[in-house]
Parts: sequence; structure tokens; C-alpha cells
Amino acid sequence: MPRFSANLGFLWPDRPLLERVEAAANAGFKAIELHWPYDVPAEAVRAACLKHELILLGLNTATGDAAKGEFGLAALAGRRDDFKASLDQAIAYAHASGASSIHVMAGVVPADGKEQARRIFAENLSLAAEKAPDLTILLEPINQRDKPGYFYSTIGEAASLIDEIGLANIKIMFDVYHVGVSEGDILTRLRKYLPLIGHIQIAAVPSRAEPDEGEIAYPAIFKELDRLGYTGWVGCEYRPRAGTDEGLGWTSALGISL
Repeated sequence: MPRFSANLGFLWPDRPLLERVEAAANAGFKAIELHWPYDVPAEAVRAACLKHELILLGLNTATGDAAKGEFGLAALAGRRDDFKASLDQAIAYAHASGASSIHVMAGVVPADGKEQARRIFAENLSLAAEKAPDLTILLEPINQRDKPGYFYSTIGEAASLIDEIGLANIKIMFDVYHVGVSEGDILTRLRKYLPLIGHIQIAAVPSRAEPDEGEIAYPAIFKELDRLGYTGWVGCEYRPRAGTDEGLGWTSALGISL
């Protein structure tokens, strides 16, 4: 059975971050992952993880200007300096907090600007991988229903970038929810891209709630990950239907333990 981490961007959203860390440990998780923790000192996050014996997996680069609809900077024209600043921020935070990976967010681009955006994104990914050789740089395609115009939405696009750049610490974040919405055929894609996968995330399709509802048969996913020999973590990045603790009954419903 895979190992499960708590994504504290979505779980226990009613609590401050350090209380979410404690809640994850109390629920039985052995690892956590973050979205944008930058308003909390990295040293405080590291201390909380040590106190509660949790592994900190990763975090995201900054989204940019939310008022302008930005959702990442790495593929945006004219934002090279801003991206570099966000990358330096993420690397410094990862090192200080003990995180081992960074999801480099591409951003929303115009349909007629994708070719240019791809070149920019590839350059910025190379920069990230070279500046942080001790960290895993994660690529996560995001479905177009949730984030229209996001630079990429398919696993094949991420794999193509990894092949082009050729740096070993760039990996795919295989979010089963996004893959399910964008493409489907989850098991086939897991088998095909397993060597490039650095992290996996889960949520129900189409609701993005706990993974005990919807279109995806997660027991089959977990069984296939075991068969494939996947040794990484599976991040629980879902939006709880109600309270996070109450919703953790999905684990027993699917026959897993944290």
C-alpha cells in the first residue's frame, strides 16, 4: 500500500498552518506537503515537523498577481525577473524548512502565445533544476476546467519538457484528479510515465472531494502502484466535503491506513 501525505493547502483549512501540521500528525499522517507557506517562517515549519515527526515533502512557487488572474510565473513572457525572485524564495524556504521538492508553477498564458511560453518555461525549469540540484523540481499539468488557459494540462506535455531539458531532478507531479479531468485512462498513464513520476496526488473526480466518491476507483490505483513498485508518496490533495477529521473515514472505506 502506498504511503500517504497530507496536503495542508486543502486539509484543515480553518486552522493556522502550524496547527494544521499538528492536526496531520494527530490524524496519523507521516508526511505533509504545502502550497504557499511563505507567511510562516520556514524555521517554524521545520521545528513543527521535527516535533511531530513528520516529513515535509514540498511546496509551490508563488502564483504571482492573483488580481490579474496569474497562477504561476514560469511560462510568462516579460516576467523573468519576477520568476527568478519567486524561485529564489522557494529554494530558500525549502532548504530552511526541510522540504525536498518544489512545484514550479507555469501560469496562465494566451492561446496564441503557447509556443513562446514553452520556450520560456523550459528555460526557467532548467534554471530551477540547476540552481537546486539537491531538490526535485516538479511539473504539474492542471486541467483546463479548473484553470482555463493554464500553460499545460496533459502528462505528455510535461514528459516532453523533461525529455527536452534532460536534467534528472525534474519530475512529474502526477495528480490523478487533474489527469482524470483532462485525459482519463489513469492506469495506462501511470504505467507509461512511472519512471518520470516524482510525486502523486489524489482527489475524487469530478468533485475534488475525498477519494471515496466519483469516477476513479482508487483501490485499483493503489493496487497498480504497488504492482509497479512505486515507492514515493501519495498526496491527499482534496477539498473536504465538511470537516477534515470527519472526512478521514475515506481511509477505512477504501481499506487503507495512514
